[in-house]
Amino acid sequence: METTKTLKMFIAGEWVDSQSGEFNVTSPVDGKVIYKVPRGTREDAKRAIDAAYEAKEEARRMPVYERAKLLHRVAQIISSRREELARQLSIEQGKPYATEALPEIDETAENFRIAAEDIKRLDGRIMPSRDPQKLILISYEPYGVFSVITPWNYPFLIPSEYIAPALAAGNTVVFKPSSYVVGSAAMLVECIQSAGFPPGFVNLVFSDGDFTGREEVGDELVTNSKVAGVGLTGHSSTGEIVSKRARMKKLLLECGGLGPLIVLDDSDLGRAAYAAALSSFSNAGQVCCAAERVIVHERVYEQFVERLVSEAKKWKLGNPLEEGVMVGPMNNEPTASKVDEHIKDGLNKGAKVLLGGKRAEGFPTRLYYEPTVVVDVTRDMLFNQDETFGPVAPVMMGSSDSEILEIANSTIYGLQAAVFTRDIGRAFRFSRELKAGQVLINESTLYWEPQEPFGGIGGKKSGVGRLGGVYTIYEMSNIKTVVIHTITNSP
Repeated sequence: METTKTLKMFIAGEWVDSQSGEFNVTSPVDGKVIYKVPRGTREDAKRAIDAAYEAKEEARRMPVYERAKLLHRVAQIISSRREELARQLSIEQGKPYATEALPEIDETAENFRIAAEDIKRLDGRIMPSRDPQKLILISYEPYGVFSVITPWNYPFLIPSEYIAPALAAGNTVVFKPSSYVVGSAAMLVECIQSAGFPPGFVNLVFSDGDFTGREEVGDELVTNSKVAGVGLTGHSSTGEIVSKRARMKKLLLECGGLGPLIVLDDSDLGRAAYAAALSSFSNAGQVCCAAERVIVHERVYEQFVERLVSEAKKWKLGNPLEEGVMVGPMNNEPTASKVDEHIKDGLNKGAKVLLGGKRAEGFPTRLYYEPTVVVDVTRDMLFNQDETFGPVAPVMMGSSDSEILEIANSTIYGLQAAVFTRDIGRAFRFSRELKAGQVLINESTLYWEPQEPFGGIGGKKSGVGRLGGVYTIYEMSNIKTVVIHTITNSP
């Protein structure tokens, strides 16, 4: 493992320290300290916001094709550092190098390319007027300063989902990553800086706590009057705090999910079991659209469970830098403890663990969690109420399509769902009636393409707005309407 490095924040085009000391970041892989990090303060956040605010007019006036050129350059730099960034991702976050870290870096670069191309095609409109002497023009303008607050599970990808379209739309950014993955955030900002964006366009601040409403750096990014919009990916409780504290700012929130992955009685059980394992164990289950609940029709329950256990046994746990490893360590102790809590709660209420169910022995840290299959899960268990966020496949049973739908929708979440069936009629019924922002048919709950809109359905607690491609640019742009009365000579 590498030696300890000292990081700096990035404000107004310069790498700077904080005046309030440092905190350490350890690797989940071996527990060693990998970074000493400046402990940001509210004053640091204000300086970053001021820098972004001072640069916002330059960003607004920058020609679209110049923005696109710089974004393409960011993508090229990320791709040129692909292996280095992926290794960093494995060491700091814990995901397997070959199967997950490299693909994340590739998709991060792609997000910058997509933003570069989408902004060049962002058409305005001329709307018909009932008055023949008037023209109605509709155009898109940047908001100004956007705060971007991101979690630790996708340290390159998720920030790029906000930062690339924000810059494309002509905004400036103040970026606060999770304290668990500050090294990855610094490397991403290095790539953006190297592309040639002017000072103040992107600013990076750290803090030694994730945003909870009491953490002062995040609070300043949400409440400061110079900030026009806030983009956040995080737990639903965090999204609710941001909604209250932001006070009429533009919000783009991608919050929690609770599956489900549904297996109907006419499914291809082999494909469904493979997808359930993929959806439950990728990134050690630390994904907002993981298969937090696998709901199976009673007619195929036993057969499916047998196949799922067989698939789960293929997921090798180990050091994420080693060849053949499919599951690395969980990123941090609070998340691993939550998995412990959910499994204990399930067992106390009658669930059975068929595989795994505990932390693995013989590794450098206690964050290596065995891929786990839990059956006989019921609605009163924590598995059915909140994200487990670990390598666990909790399997529930439904007696009919109607009951399965009722179970699936009986949650505060509505992010992503998957349904396995051979019947196109059932597929359409479930796609209509599932309360989720995206429904996948015969596909993993993790499936998503970077150009499509992703986010929670209204009325639930999975977020506000849409991430993905041009849809994020729309979210980060003001719609301006101009009505022109064409002057003619008076009669």
